[in-house]
Amino acid sequence: MASLVKESVVERVRQIAEPLATSMGYEVVEVEYVREHGWVLRVYLDRAAGQTGGVTLDDCSTFSHALGPALDVEDFIDTNYSLEVSSPGLERPLRKPDDFRRFAGKRAQVKTYAPLHAAEGLSDRKSFSGTLVGVTPDEQVELEVEGRRCRIPLTAIAKAHLVYDFNDLNHR
Repeated sequence: MASLVKESVVERVRQIAEPLATSMGYEVVEVEYVREHGWVLRVYLDRAAGQTGGVTLDDCSTFSHALGPALDVEDFIDTNYSLEVSSPGLERPLRKPDDFRRFAGKRAQVKTYAPLHAAEGLSDRKSFSGTLVGVTPDEQVELEVEGRRCRIPLTAIAKAHLVYDFNDLNHR
């Protein structure tokens, strides 16, 4: 299946899933449409910002039972697929500016598409690990790395996720 077709499926699923999740008190973290042993449509779900705790198996099941029929009504996926609804896990992906704001104070790993030039005394690099400070109004992620605060343009970030600290029992 062409990458463009996969992207359009993911985007269309997101358009259906996000408002449904919001109405149920959840947030769609990520949508994947991948070929494993057949096609799998995977939706990662979390509690909406401001709510405590993560999603449970019952939450995933409830959302799956709501999303499945909504996707069936739209009927835009031309292949057979399995729908999976899952928690994003302890090392939750960070994608949107609100994700970086919401998890300020938590440890994160950020990888950029290309090396960023030495900033604030850090050598050129593509990988940054530190504590999230937040997001500036011009959408630069602020991260405390090796005792220095650095800014990474959101558009330069290829991948970012929380880093679970097993010493922090109040992670969420």
